[in-house]
Amino acid sequence: MSHFSHIKTRFQNLGYLEKALERLNIVHQQEKAPTTTSLGSTTNLVIPQSNGYDLKFVWNGEEYEFVVDLSFWEQASPVESFMDQVAQQYASEVVIGEGQSIGFEPIHYATTVDGANTIVLERWNAN
Repeated sequence: MSHFSHIKTRFQNLGYLEKALERLNIVHQQEKAPTTTSLGSTTNLVIPQSNGYDLKFVWNGEEYEFVVDLSFWEQASPVESFMDQVAQQYASEVVIGEGQSIGFEPIHYATTVDGANTIVLERWNAN
């Protein structure tokens, strides 16, 4: 019997979420979904699995919920580790993206052996 779990997240930016998945080499695709609001449609992200029980990040109007049937989980790591990795990469993408929006440029990005991310941004003073 299938039972979908909806895992709350703090992912609110589709672009940053896609960049996080790309950095983790997680194959995904966009899926247009109709909405009941005047927006017409929204974009969800789908992570295909070979068993046909795809994973989805679904926009709920405030954030992207992670929707998964845990009985059919096929990823290399447990769901908790998977979500931790995505959240860490998402946070890194937010730092880089928001830094760039105020004039900073990323000059170094590295992931240490323990999984921590190091990001160095710089901005030159125009004076």
